[in-house]
Amino acid sequence: MYVVHVTYTAPLPDIDPLRPAHGAWLTEAIAAKMLLMAGRQVPLTGGVYLVADMPRPQLDQLLATDPYLVRGVAEHTVTEFTPLLVAEGLESLRG
Repeated sequence: MYVVHVTYTAPLPDIDPLRPAHGAWLTEAIAAKMLLMAGRQVPLTGGVYLVADMPRPQLDQLLATDPYLVRGVAEHTVTEFTPLLVAEGLESLRG
């Protein structure tokens, strides 16, 4: 499993027009259960994705299609981890 930190590398006025395409990309990836959740950082300097377990090359291919990355307005930092302790109902995420 992975946590992906998204950091904006452009000012918000450059990010805002890309939000609809980025939102559609997130919706597709979540529907395919490749991303488990996504949200904005507070303050709004980027976002965070929780990503399903998959081979790292597959994750890299997915992230390369993020409209923010494609347009050069953000970068990703990926942290792989193995969930050991999980809340009730989330046992399927345990490594």
